Amino acid sequence: MSLLKNVGTIGGLTMVSRIAGMAREMIFSRVLGANAVTDAWFQAFIIPNVFRRLFAEGAFSAAFVPMFSKRLHGEGGIDEARSFSNAVLSVFLPVLILLCAVMMVAMPGVIYLLADKPIDPAGFDMAVDFARIMFPYILLVSLVTLFTGMLNSVSRFAPGASFPIILNLVLIAALLTGEYFIGARGASVEQVAYGIAWAVTGAGVMQLAWLYYWTRVEGFRPKVMWPRITPEVKRLSIIALPAAIGGGAYQINTLVQLYFLNQLDSGSVSYMNYADRLNQLPLGIIGIALSTAILPTLSKFVGGDNREGADRVQSDAIELSMLLTIPAAVALAVCATPFVTMIFQGGRFDTADAAITGQVLAALVLGLPAYVLVKVLVPNFYARADTRTPVYAAFISLAVFVAFNIAFLQRWGVLGVAAASVIGAWINVAFLYAVLVKRDYYRIPLALVGRVLRQLIAAAAMGLTLWYARDLLTDYFAAGLFARLFALASLVAASAIVYFSVAFAVGAIDRQRIATLTKKKAP
Repeated sequence: MSLLKNVGTIGGLTMVSRIAGMAREMIFSRVLGANAVTDAWFQAFIIPNVFRRLFAEGAFSAAFVPMFSKRLHGEGGIDEARSFSNAVLSVFLPVLILLCAVMMVAMPGVIYLLADKPIDPAGFDMAVDFARIMFPYILLVSLVTLFTGMLNSVSRFAPGASFPIILNLVLIAALLTGEYFIGARGASVEQVAYGIAWAVTGAGVMQLAWLYYWTRVEGFRPKVMWPRITPEVKRLSIIALPAAIGGGAYQINTLVQLYFLNQLDSGSVSYMNYADRLNQLPLGIIGIALSTAILPTLSKFVGGDNREGADRVQSDAIELSMLLTIPAAVALAVCATPFVTMIFQGGRFDTADAAITGQVLAALVLGLPAYVLVKVLVPNFYARADTRTPVYAAFISLAVFVAFNIAFLQRWGVLGVAAASVIGAWINVAFLYAVLVKRDYYRIPLALVGRVLRQLIAAAAMGLTLWYARDLLTDYFAAGLFARLFALASLVAASAIVYFSVAFAVGAIDRQRIATLTKKKAP
């Protein structure tokens, strides 16, 4: 299967998930708005997600997938792979249960460390309750990640890429139900927020059932046994630990960001969340999809000492990622407030909320290419079983992030937090690439540099077009649903037409390379 097809499968389903997530946030903003309750809810929702990314998606996948694939495609075949996965599951599950128990007890202390001082008792109690209700989600989704890794090893990418859709659909249903109770039964925003918190854990149960079904279809038959630290499980832990520490830097970054946001006015956590939802749309579709798709291929070429093949895959990933990410970043920066207004404004989310969120988004997307490049460069280290270098990069980025937060917070508020994130992301990219060059793992070809520069020219032309188009459509941004859809479709269509037309004209798109990625002959 070609790189582009793998990315298309993962990215396409991720796009559906992100669009469903966008619909979820649109409804969330209208039902709950941006206030102390939503700040408490988002803060609580971030905590299990931090641990999920720390213990499951990043560190665990980076270590588990190569080890599982080696056994699956080796002499032992599916029997050896099944035995290995069952041994891991039998140790993984008790660890997760213990983590959940400890965190449920310690949650008031965690919220206290993140909270603004002096602490509002009502908001504090809400945040603790929300976090305790939602934290078991980490146990469920971590098992989902284990099953996803097994399926990805046999190139069954669709189930793992589609499970986030379930969470979004469940939360949308919960929000619509909550809006009904607010209007018909006089329920409070706080009561609805509690119901949505319970929906998160319920969605986790559904996601686990979905992935368990597909692992059974592929013949893996996951089974929990008496936990035993086998040599394979021990080796998995040794490999995963540096990646977990590196992932920890990113997640500490998230918690530090939450701490700084809590020092600002009420609603700041919500503004950052809504802005980041738009920022995450291209990041998830492009960056995560490419990162997932290239790791097995890079591992194969590196293991076979095929330098040319490894360089080609890395260059293809960078070119494809920048081809799609640069115009997304420019469009989101130029039309930040219009996009936020069209998507989120309404109900309890007013014009002032949209204006602040738009400013945050415009700052945040300046780091979008960097976020994607980190996702694309890190697999080059993981393919060499080097999980330490991304750790160093992540902690350097974290230090820079903290320093600039301290410098920017009082002067620029929530915009300063966004700017600090951007600077930290670009420092991360610079460090990773410098190490790749120093160790002679990879060096960007001059031809690729030329095409990226041409992509910037095309994106600049697109940005100028959007600058004028947004003024012509101003009256549509806060109008009815169809008017907003018309304006949104017009801006997106104008972006695509101008960008790709100019890109082809200036040679930013190598049709021969695209044809190679799809394993077809160029016309």
